[in-house]
Amino acid sequence: MSEALNITVLGGGLMGHGIALVMARAGHRATVSDPVAEALAAIPARVRESLGALEASDEETADTLSRIATEADLASAVAGANVVFEAAPEKLPLKRSLFEQVEAYAPADAIVASNTSVIQITKIVEGRSSAHRMLGTHWWNPPHMIPLVEVIKTEWTDDRVAETMRSLLADCGKTPVMVEKDVPGFIGNRLQHALWREAISLVENGICDAKAVDTVIKASFGRRLAVLGPLENADLVGTDLTLDVQQNVLFDLESRQSPSPYLKRLVEEGRLGMKTGEGFRNWTPEQASDVRSRLARYLTKLETILE
Repeated sequence: MSEALNITVLGGGLMGHGIALVMARAGHRATVSDPVAEALAAIPARVRESLGALEASDEETADTLSRIATEADLASAVAGANVVFEAAPEKLPLKRSLFEQVEAYAPADAIVASNTSVIQITKIVEGRSSAHRMLGTHWWNPPHMIPLVEVIKTEWTDDRVAETMRSLLADCGKTPVMVEKDVPGFIGNRLQHALWREAISLVENGICDAKAVDTVIKASFGRRLAVLGPLENADLVGTDLTLDVQQNVLFDLESRQSPSPYLKRLVEEGRLGMKTGEGFRNWTPEQASDVRSRLARYLTKLETILE
């Protein structure tokens, strides 16, 4: 490993603790900052639980935890940082405020990245005098188990800064992909939500129920997605067949440019998914826990299979 760096993570939630875990596990010093005292106090337990899901040894767990610190004061947390990852909630004014503070208190050469799922990085960093060292890093949930991190450039991002971030992530065992143009949703969420739009539409229009949608995906093309991407698949079957299929199905796919009224109704009625026991499907606490456990086991085993 290259020289150990000082990494600061702003936000002690699910994404923040996972990012800190990845950095510390790779040998870097990670400081997590959060204004909520309870969030900071929970960091060691959350890291220990996540490392348990990764089947880390007691020795590795202790070693990783020894490199993770917490600091409530943002200015102190970023004062000696080489890299800052902002992992605050998806609220643009909050992220802009954090970047303004980091610019004021972090070293002038520190790289500053926002972990956001869909907000354009341009909207977060515009107006900053040091936007050349700012970019996006979209980690996927759970960040310590999903390999991909999208590295998003803005029109101001220095190419060397982006490459430094790519190298850091690769050295930490992640799979970084460069996003050359800053668009809403970047690459992954544009693809994911195109699928989700059609999935919701199928249920909304009475074509099938939610369980059928999930079953079809899990029992068919979902099984090969880890080793065969959509464009690889198109080349496998042939671009001619791909064209024939699209000519006979694209005209009938959901194309609305706003969220589904059915989805809006679920939210308005408080049917928020597993956390409330009902969403597109009904969930007992035991069922929800089982899904999370099965996902963790699957992701852990998948890594050994793909190796």
